[in-house]
Amino acid sequence: MAEVPYSSADVDRALGEVRRIATALPEVTERPSHGAPTFFVKKSFVMFQDDHHGDGRLAIWCKAAPGVQESMVDLEPERFFRPPYVGVNGWLGVRLDVDVDWDEVEAIIEDAYRCVAPKRLLAELDDC
Repeated sequence: MAEVPYSSADVDRALGEVRRIATALPEVTERPSHGAPTFFVKKSFVMFQDDHHGDGRLAIWCKAAPGVQESMVDLEPERFFRPPYVGVNGWLGVRLDVDVDWDEVEAIIEDAYRCVAPKRLLAELDDC
């Protein structure tokens, strides 16, 4: 397995930011799924991946609205990708080992949450 182009401190920092963003949303829980930190609101909406099966990426996989994955991957393939397994269902891969715009990542995570959260939680989020 090749050495990844990022450090364990990068992983800790990125996971901390993803965790801060995701858990600020109403009723989000975190638990491992398939060995990865995963965020749920009834259903999973974000998975944190560190060198998944040796792919060399530090990334999140996010639930996305129809058409978003294709659009983002076509627009910026160096930052966005179709993740294995869940990509066929429209999930979006977002690299965290390149120049990261955390405001953009926050918006992507919130959009992922909106794809799966119950209406009452969306109303709560919109009231904030």
